[in-house]
Amino acid sequence: MNPFELTIIGAGSALPSLERHASSQHLQYGSRHILIDCAEGTQLRLQALKISPMKLDTILISHLHGDHYYGLIGLINSMHLNGRARPLKIYGPPELINILNLMLKASDTHLRYPLHFHALEAIDSQLLESDNQLQITAFPVKHRIPAWGFRFDEIVGRKINKDFIAAYSPSHEDLQHIQAGLDYTTAAGELLSNKTITHLAHQPRSYAYCTDTAYYKPLIKQIHKVNLLYHEATFGKDRDDFAEQTFHSTTIQAAEIARRAEVGKLIIGHFSSRYKDLEVLLNEAKTSFESTELALDDKKFLI
Repeated sequence: MNPFELTIIGAGSALPSLERHASSQHLQYGSRHILIDCAEGTQLRLQALKISPMKLDTILISHLHGDHYYGLIGLINSMHLNGRARPLKIYGPPELINILNLMLKASDTHLRYPLHFHALEAIDSQLLESDNQLQITAFPVKHRIPAWGFRFDEIVGRKINKDFIAAYSPSHEDLQHIQAGLDYTTAAGELLSNKTITHLAHQPRSYAYCTDTAYYKPLIKQIHKVNLLYHEATFGKDRDDFAEQTFHSTTIQAAEIARRAEVGKLIIGHFSSRYKDLEVLLNEAKTSFESTELALDDKKFLI
């Protein structure tokens, strides 16, 4: 199986902190390297984690609050200075490309590499990319300004059942057709569907990223049964009134979304700087969803 690994670059909220860096994550699937959000200081954190920005092929920006994208232009420029030549894809709110173009124009910077920008849309579910290995979709979350979450689904190939081969002795050409997804017709004229004569090489793995967002029931459908869910938990349950005012979530609300969506594991982050002891937040979330962990800086999660 291809490696499918998440690294937490930072999981703090708006105000800078010496203990916790602001929002950014690195997702690796096989040879794919994806950056999710890019707060101030992200490129330095990548250096500290020995993750080369030059390997990045895709950057996803969830929304235009500074603690999620203020590090982007610096990262783009550093890749330019380091001689990057291959294209970089960026997905983000429609206004983001105007911001980037203004900054590049003001500094008279002409990138050495193609930057392909794709605007996120305010629709129920937007397919961003899909190949024979990974599918990426975006979906709206509920925040003070337009914001999106992201889901990553592994595309798993199928293997031909050994008992089918033993029973029907298909030709090499037949095997190629079956591997390509076609059905099989026996010598007696019986049609065998592809799904009955093949099986998944392994169970597909999935990850979803949800920040910043208030408690939002439509997310349950979008993230249903992912193996790993990152959901913001900016506040403890004692600040549910403030969470509602600021369009953020509490620990209990994040756990409730995870429970109702039947996810495998929940990781919570985007912690307010008011909280020094994160174990309090973790214990609150675990009262509603036991399989919860903290999204601590530098921590890795296998998906």
